[in-house]
Amino acid sequence: MEGEDVMETAANGHPLGQCLSTYIDQGSIESHRYYLARRTLLEMLHDRGYVVPQSDLNQSLEEFRAACTQNPDVERLRICSAHRSDHSKRIMAIFCGPSIVKVNVMRHIGSQIANKDSLSGLILVLQSEITNPAMKHVENWAFKVEIFQITDLLVNITKHVLKPKHRVLTEDEKQKLLKKYSIHEKQLPRMLLKDAIARYYGLEKGQVVKITHSGEITGSHVTYRCVW
Repeated sequence: MEGEDVMETAANGHPLGQCLSTYIDQGSIESHRYYLARRTLLEMLHDRGYVVPQSDLNQSLEEFRAACTQNPDVERLRICSAHRSDHSKRIMAIFCGPSIVKVNVMRHIGSQIANKDSLSGLILVLQSEITNPAMKHVENWAFKVEIFQITDLLVNITKHVLKPKHRVLTEDEKQKLLKKYSIHEKQLPRMLLKDAIARYYGLEKGQVVKITHSGEITGSHVTYRCVW
């Protein structure tokens, strides 16, 4: 009836649920991808010990689209953060456009980075391939550069229900572990640098990760892996 809310009912007279169309994302796929990847980046930096505002971590897709539109400008998606325990340690995350990343793109990014001397790391998020000359140009930068494809960041792998809990040991904790079991770090099981968890935490060779497994059948147990 006009002017009244009419709820559709099934044949048995019981009201039906909301129309499924209300659950369909009406926005652009591009903005959704950027939102998911940027959220994972923020969570990644937070887990690495960098300062990330809680409001950014809690930002909804609707709020992201309101701020960045349905076709976000990658320049506005940049993230710059200082480490909680050492504010002189800064990291920056930059999204690259959908085109192939050539050396001129890297030169442009390098020219735009202010205070390069105080930057300890840079994360580049690509949507396409990067050429060999561009990679060689990046290798000459004084700070560590990490490269992710945007598809790597659409889901935060550390939040997967089947993924055990990982915690990076401090150097002091690592030495106590080695002393406790009278072993050398090379005797620990290995985790490769290219492992998804190692990349998420930005680990370096020699760092040790504590892995806590839990399950109804196996119960809870702890293992350690050294990055190589």
